[in-house]
Amino acid sequence: MNCLRPLLAALLLTCVGSAMSQEQPQSGLPRVKLTAGMHLIDAQVAQTPEQRQIGLMHRENMPTQEGMLFVFEQPATQCFWMKNTLLPLTAAFVAEDGRIVNLVDMKPQTTDSHCSTEPVRFVLEMNQGWFAKRGMAAGSRLGGFQARK
Repeated sequence: MNCLRPLLAALLLTCVGSAMSQEQPQSGLPRVKLTAGMHLIDAQVAQTPEQRQIGLMHRENMPTQEGMLFVFEQPATQCFWMKNTLLPLTAAFVAEDGRIVNLVDMKPQTTDSHCSTEPVRFVLEMNQGWFAKRGMAAGSRLGGFQARK
């Protein structure tokens, strides 16, 4: 049992450190410029499973033109929830060609599941109402996705 103590202590420290780091907003993610008509979007890119899992959790504010782009390896039905997310967001489920498949408004700090209506590789989260204020709806196109293949 004594030989397991250092291993258990290291494992506990790793778990505690990981849990504490998850209580802070992600920073330092790569960014990409996207367009919505004449509007420019400065999006952080979450492309690893861990980055996608944390997403915009614990963020208290986000500038109007900023968002987060979630990139998946293959098109699939993507589902999102808002656990530990403090901001009301709109998720745009986006096909590989930049077409918005569907938009979903999401309430902060809920575990309700919000899914794409067809397989997509991208999800763009913006402040709630951002797309509606710019007349964007399902079928609208966003620019900058062709380069992300």
